[in-house]
Amino acid sequence: MRSDGALENICEAEMTDEIAHRLTTVREQIAEAAHAAGRRVDEIKLLAVSKYFPAQALRAAFAAGQTAFGESYLQEALVKIAELADLNEQIEWHFIGPLQSNKTKLIAANFAWVHSVDRLKIAQRLSEQRSPELPPLNICLQINISGEASKHGASAEQAQTLAHAISQMPRLRLRGLMAIPAAASTLEAQGAPYRQLRHLFETLRAQGLALDTLSMGMSADLNAAVMEGSTLVRIGTAIFGQRSPHLSI
Repeated sequence: MRSDGALENICEAEMTDEIAHRLTTVREQIAEAAHAAGRRVDEIKLLAVSKYFPAQALRAAFAAGQTAFGESYLQEALVKIAELADLNEQIEWHFIGPLQSNKTKLIAANFAWVHSVDRLKIAQRLSEQRSPELPPLNICLQINISGEASKHGASAEQAQTLAHAISQMPRLRLRGLMAIPAAASTLEAQGAPYRQLRHLFETLRAQGLALDTLSMGMSADLNAAVMEGSTLVRIGTAIFGQRSPHLSI
C-alpha cells in the first residue's frame, strides 16, 4: 500500500487499483470486527468519507464497488455531484458536516442522508425544502456524546424531545443517531461513548421510534464502534489517505 497522500500523484488506473486495495482492506477489517463482536458483517454499512478528494477518487472507489459517499462541505460536494452526474442514480450521497441554515435548501435537494441534524430549526427547514417528488430525506440526529464545547451536536438530554419532534415531520425519515466522540487511545476508552450512544438509541426505540441506524466509528476507532453496535461506519483516511484541506478539488 502506498503512503498516505500518494493518491494525488498517480495516474487514474493506478488510483483505481490502489483505492480498490484499500477498500478490500477496510472491508476485511469490518468483517473481522463483526466476527469478534458476534455480529453479521451485513449489519454494518461502509460510508466512504470523501471530503478533500476529487471526483476522480470517488469514481475509482465506485469502480471497486463503493456506492455510499459522505461529504462535509456543501460547495465541494456539489462540484463532485455534478462531475459524477453519470453515476448519481447509483451513488448515495450523505451529508455529514455541520449544518448552516443558509445551506439546507441545497442539501435537501442533493443528498439522500443527513447525519448532522442537531437543532429543530434545521430539521424544519430540511422538511420544508425537501421536494415531495424525492424520497424522504434520511436523518440522523447528531449527539455531542462527549460533551465537548468545540463539537456540534445536541446533548443527550435534548435528544429525546428533538427525536420525537423530527419523527413527525413530513418528507423526513428519522433513521438514528450519529456521534463523533473525543479521541481516545484504548479500545475501552473508545467504546465508552459509543456505549452511551447505543443506550440512548435503545431508549428511543423503546419509546416507539423506528430507528435502525447508529452512525458511529471512523478509521481510528472502527473496532470499538462495531463492538458497541454501529450499523454504519464513516471511513475516509483508510480508503483515500491523508489530504490537506487547502488543496483544490
